[in-house]
Amino acid sequence: MNMTRHMPFLAAGISLAGYLPTAGAEGFFEDSKASMELRNFYMNRDFREGSGQSQREEWAQGFILRYESGYTAGTLGVGVDAIGMLGVKLDSGRGRSGTGLLPVQDDGGVDDDYAKAGATLKLKVSDSELRVGTLLPKWPTLAANNGRLLPQTFEGAQVQIAEFKPLELVGAHIRDTVYRDQSGSEGLSLNNKNRRFSGPLDGGDFDVLGATYRLGQATDLTAQYAVFEDIYRQQFYGFTDRRQGDWGALLSDVRLFFTNDEGQARGGAIDNRAFSAMGTYKAAGHSFGLGYQRMSGDSAFAYVNGTDPFLVNFVQVGDFAEKDERSWQARYDYDLAKLGIPGLTFMTRYTKGSGADVPGADGGGEREFDVELQYVVQNGALRGLSTRLRSATYRSDFSRDADDVRVIVSYPLSLL
Repeated sequence: MNMTRHMPFLAAGISLAGYLPTAGAEGFFEDSKASMELRNFYMNRDFREGSGQSQREEWAQGFILRYESGYTAGTLGVGVDAIGMLGVKLDSGRGRSGTGLLPVQDDGGVDDDYAKAGATLKLKVSDSELRVGTLLPKWPTLAANNGRLLPQTFEGAQVQIAEFKPLELVGAHIRDTVYRDQSGSEGLSLNNKNRRFSGPLDGGDFDVLGATYRLGQATDLTAQYAVFEDIYRQQFYGFTDRRQGDWGALLSDVRLFFTNDEGQARGGAIDNRAFSAMGTYKAAGHSFGLGYQRMSGDSAFAYVNGTDPFLVNFVQVGDFAEKDERSWQARYDYDLAKLGIPGLTFMTRYTKGSGADVPGADGGGEREFDVELQYVVQNGALRGLSTRLRSATYRSDFSRDADDVRVIVSYPLSLL
């Protein structure tokens, strides 16, 4: 575990602890929270054709310890957050590694365990907050991946200003990342799924400015501008709306990105406009959703490597974001509490893309069928224990066909 990059923040936290008795520390301790998530993860991705590794199959146990302090009293509130993570191999081996659960060695094997940690110094004035250190952003232009054993984290600083309600502002400077299956930090790079881009792909820092404006209680308007140094600059505009009545509920979600290369263009020429929208109708435990996504411009959609792209058709395996690709999604959810089984939910969706322009490919179509069943214990000593079964069948003209199965058991423990 590489602790070097965290030392300034840990030192700040230790210094703060010594100062707290004279700084009005009641809120710091009284509002503190600590939790441990036990996450057991099995994943099997079976490639149905093509050369190379035929299967990836691993099983691992994760431990995610989180601490969140309150704030010291006074105009300027000071606090410290920390996260510590440990991943333990239960089953893996050469020829089966590479699921993203565990670090892969040069010879294809994996270590028995790996660990990582981070600390964040936070300062709060009124309704605004500055955070410096380890971050887990969830912005349209940059979203940390939490879809495997341990979450991806970033290092940098962010400020959120909520003084001008219903307007909220955000700004951030990100310098490096710790991937979900690694211990040490790395510089940021461009995702290059299906060899979409050329060049070294390594960029510099990532900066973002954004605003969200709430209209009443039902509608949000969001705009962000991000620059990934020497790779791309990106504009995002989003609209979400929630309407509810005796007839049920209607959710609308529209997302629009404009992305162009920037600086040295170390990912090659980037020129993309990405439109995606999803409409969902909910009634009596049922949810019916329809989504549409379209890529235009001279390149595929660009996003930071390891992150989750903010597209409605980013699903379990595919992101449907190739150059000129058009895709649609049909989704159905059901809450089985309506049948007397609270905590049990079901989801299925079908996503189909066409017209993708992929270098070296004979065709431009792909499709994916997903099924998910999840149960969360509602009462008793195991309250909060969740079991999630996920299955995806992916077929493509330009990428390897795959069947993907995941079993995730998660148990949150409140320690403080």
